[in-house]
Amino acid sequence: MDEPNRQPKFELAQARELAEALAQHGADYLFLGKAGAILLGYPGTTLDLDLFAPKDADNARRCIAALRELGFHLDEETEKALLTGKDFVQIKDGPFDVDIIHAPDGIESFSAAKSRRVMEDIFPIANLRDIIASKKASNRRKDLVDMELLEEFAREYAAMNAKPLSSAFDQAMKRSGSDA
Repeated sequence: MDEPNRQPKFELAQARELAEALAQHGADYLFLGKAGAILLGYPGTTLDLDLFAPKDADNARRCIAALRELGFHLDEETEKALLTGKDFVQIKDGPFDVDIIHAPDGIESFSAAKSRRVMEDIFPIANLRDIIASKKASNRRKDLVDMELLEEFAREYAAMNAKPLSSAFDQAMKRSGSDA
């Protein structure tokens, strides 16, 4: 009997399952794309989870093990694409859709993006500036439609998460070692 057409849609539980499985296997990655923004509080929807992973065969093996544990069926071609670091690998044969991106547009390297990442709960997430840069650089119509809202969210997120500024007096007292 044919499986009913499933309507893929991002859900927090999926992201949590994926993050837990990837952590259990020691995989290195960042949530990227609209799913990454949603994990930071962006009020939107998306159809899949985008992961940014380094081009590294050992890390790819850890990702493959985690995906299989969650019920993803990876054929030889998909596995080879992951192991060789193909720029973009779509995985639709599982409980939800995942895209693993090894070279996202607009981001210079995984290590640079990782240095700017945001940890939200158990989720390593690309910085909103990187998410926006990647969407702009891809120049896809569906990404550009959301750009104004995503940029507004990024401004609000930055304001809400800004570290409080200390006064000159506070800084001087800290330098002198006094708590007065």
